[in-house]
Amino acid sequence: MEVAAQFLAAARDEFRRLKRQAEKALAQVDDDALHSVLGPESNSLAIIVRHLAGNMRSRWTDFLTTDGEKPDRNRDGEFETTPQTRHELLAEWEDGWARLFSALEALRPAELSSDVTIRGETLSVIDAIARQHTHYGVHVGQIVLLAKHFAGERWKTLSIARGQSASPAPYKPR
Repeated sequence: MEVAAQFLAAARDEFRRLKRQAEKALAQVDDDALHSVLGPESNSLAIIVRHLAGNMRSRWTDFLTTDGEKPDRNRDGEFETTPQTRHELLAEWEDGWARLFSALEALRPAELSSDVTIRGETLSVIDAIARQHTHYGVHVGQIVLLAKHFAGERWKTLSIARGQSASPAPYKPR
């Protein structure tokens, strides 16, 4: 497999891994915890989920042909508390991820050398994918941290449990 095709396969796999990790974390908290915050300047799990979903909808819709910051996106509104149910939040979440995976599945290796625009800035397709992976990774880390906090003693680790580092790694590439 050529390098460009390997990159696309790895990108899809790593985005799937981030999605699964966040979903496993979110599944461990009750509905009230979705809207809880640690402090006045903190974001709730619901806000982070809404922000990621809004970002994905904007960035990955017409990925190669339109600016990744769509004119109808209300980014500031993503950070406002809304009384959404878990079902409503997860519907937005699934829509965002579906757009991401649809765009990545449609990409051909030759298109990796193309340019896209995000918020008026020209980026290579590779740079845009890498930037989004980093962005989503930061927020998934926040989701895991908050979910672990709110789940408390009920928390079930998403990675190698303490004292189990010598055990075989659970990570299975592609």
